[in-house]
Amino acid sequence: MAASPSTARAINDRLALRLLQQEGPLTAGQLKELTGLSRPTVADLVERLTAAGLIEAAGEARAQRRGPNAKLYGIVAGRAHLAALDVRTEGVALVVSDLVGGVLAEASLPIADDTGTGPAVEQAVALVERTAKEAGADRLHTVGIGAPGLIDPATGELRDSTSLPEWHRRLVAALQERLPEARVSVENETNLAALAEQRDGSARDRDTFVLLWLGHGTGAAVILDGALRRGASGGTGEIGFLPVPGTRGLPSATDCAGGFHSLAGAAAVATLAREYGVVPAPGSDPEAAGAVRAAVSGPESAAHTRFLDTLAERVAVGVASVVALLDPGCVVLGGEIGQAGGEKLASRVHDRLTVMSPLPVEVRPSALGGGAVLRGALLTARDHAQDELFGAPGH
Repeated sequence: MAASPSTARAINDRLALRLLQQEGPLTAGQLKELTGLSRPTVADLVERLTAAGLIEAAGEARAQRRGPNAKLYGIVAGRAHLAALDVRTEGVALVVSDLVGGVLAEASLPIADDTGTGPAVEQAVALVERTAKEAGADRLHTVGIGAPGLIDPATGELRDSTSLPEWHRRLVAALQERLPEARVSVENETNLAALAEQRDGSARDRDTFVLLWLGHGTGAAVILDGALRRGASGGTGEIGFLPVPGTRGLPSATDCAGGFHSLAGAAAVATLAREYGVVPAPGSDPEAAGAVRAAVSGPESAAHTRFLDTLAERVAVGVASVVALLDPGCVVLGGEIGQAGGEKLASRVHDRLTVMSPLPVEVRPSALGGGAVLRGALLTARDHAQDELFGAPGH
């Protein structure tokens, strides 16, 4: 059954907007070539999208032959403003951008452990409002938040957890109350880091991979056939609770001590570094990442080598379990410890996996490092905003 004219226009508009999102400004001729649409159809959609305020002339393309230069058309960046937050136990990092992801303002705010829930929430919300104002954003269209913890698949909210500050959960509702016109959503930090690595980082060539987060806590994000997998309760990737050899006891439903977290979490890595006499790089924070960075970039020594070898053995225990269950073909080491270890840690983990597992797997360091969560939150916010705005033409 043939599509109605209005449906066909909507499909063509959406196709053109997606191309402009992916490729940047294009000429009408380039849109014709990339979409396969006729010249009159492209001319109509350009006129329609311009009238709708979604695209605008963005300069001219240098002609390859004599004659006038062709106009370039691009998405109207100022049509909507977005905010992305990386919420950590110790504070908040924030980016405000335009509709195409151009960064307009950045800010961060430490929040002390002894700050009460109410004051912590107020500080974080005030930071968002102040930074948006500095960016020239009269209002925010979409706010994307990355935070540690489980996301309830039924409600899209952070689940209650005794291991995380209460202000994390309260922040989402507070932002929605203070920014009633904005769409506010929250996603697990490791999942966002994986989406960023898939779009802009180490996994751009993979549609199936696992990102292993090595930081204050441990976690894993699973991308299968191009899609993020969250699980029935939103708990896919809670690898910190994975029972592993080499720990004292077993984890419980409320405490991951005794699980993989006890081998590869920041506290365990910092203790391991002290046992081998590895001193963190000057000015490093946190301690565990600083010690890994010192071992990787400092002068080669027996202590540095033994420390990295032991850490790789610990990480490989968790990775081997993931590989045996999912056969992802690729594992990216993220988080501040994975970033600090870089290629040297990744190659050591790979070498141990080749002995432990019959399944082939590449181990890659994160390409985005500490900015992966914020980048993932911004990409997600941009996708949500564009999905909503780009649905308007042709209807």
